[in-house]
Amino acid sequence: MNDFLQVAPEVMIAIDAGVPVVAFESTIISHGFPYPANVECALECERVCREGGAVPATIAVLGGTVCVGLTGDQIEHLATARGVTKVSRRDLGIVVARHADGATTVAGTMAIAAMVGIRVFATGGIGGVHRGAQQTFDVSADLLELSRTPVAVVCAGAKSVLDLALTLEVLETHGVPVVGYRTSEFPAFYSRTSGLGVDVRCETPDEIADILRAREAMGLRGGTVVANPIAPEHEIDRETLDGWTTRALREADEAGVHGKDVTPFLLARLHALSAGATEEANKQLVWSNARLAAQVAIALAR
Repeated sequence: MNDFLQVAPEVMIAIDAGVPVVAFESTIISHGFPYPANVECALECERVCREGGAVPATIAVLGGTVCVGLTGDQIEHLATARGVTKVSRRDLGIVVARHADGATTVAGTMAIAAMVGIRVFATGGIGGVHRGAQQTFDVSADLLELSRTPVAVVCAGAKSVLDLALTLEVLETHGVPVVGYRTSEFPAFYSRTSGLGVDVRCETPDEIADILRAREAMGLRGGTVVANPIAPEHEIDRETLDGWTTRALREADEAGVHGKDVTPFLLARLHALSAGATEEANKQLVWSNARLAAQVAIALAR
C-alpha cells in the first residue's frame, strides 16, 4: 500500500473479498512469553483463528517495514531476536525510519489494523491505568487508542496488575463501550471476576456484531472492548493473585522500574511467583480470545 507497509497476500485477498480477518499483536511474542512458549502461543492463536473460519493477521515491524500477516520464520525471528522495540502508536514512525524491528502493543496493533481495514483484534488483556497513577500519571496508550480507532478488541479484560476501576472510568470518559461476553462482570485477566460491571452483556457473537455495526452506521468514533473471561478451569484464585501482585508491585518500585517496562516486569514476576501457573493461564485466555474474535469477525462479515 506504500513503501512502509507490507500486507501478506492471503490477508490482502481476504480483506478485498470481505472474508473475516482477525489481527494479532506481536508484543506477546517478543515481550510476553519466554522462548519457545512465545512461538507456541502465536502459532496456536493463528491455528485457532483459521479453525474458526477467519484469516489471522499477526502484525509487527520488521526491518522498518510494517508487516500485516507474518510467516512462521518471521514469528520465530521475533521470538528469539534481541533488542526488539516495544511499539505503540508513538513509536511507529521512529522504528520505521530507523529500519528496526518492533513488536506492536495493543495500541500499535489497533492503529495498523485500522490502516488496512481489519475490524477485529484479539489480544490477552488491554493496558490501562496503573496503580498509583494519581501520582505517576501512568496510563496506557491503549485506552486513548480505543477512544479513536474503530477496531473491536477481544480480551480477557485488563491486566490484573492495573487499577481496573480507574481503567473502566477512563474508558467511560472516552466513550468506549465495554461488552461482556456471557458475563456481567469485567474480567481481571487471570481471574473471571473483578467486582466491576460491564456496559452490556452479550450471549452470542452475533449480538456483539450487531453493536459494532450500529456504531459504524452512526459514525461513532473509537473502538469497542469485548471482555471474554478466562475459562473457569484455567483461572487463578483472586486472593492468591492479589498477594502475588502486591509483592511484584513492591519489587518493581524497589527496582525503580517505570513506564512501559512495568508490565513486562510484573508479568515476569507473577510467572516466577506462581511457578509458571500464570503463563499457562495466559496462553489459555489468549487462545480463547482468538476463538471468539474469529466468531465475531465472521458475524460482522455476514
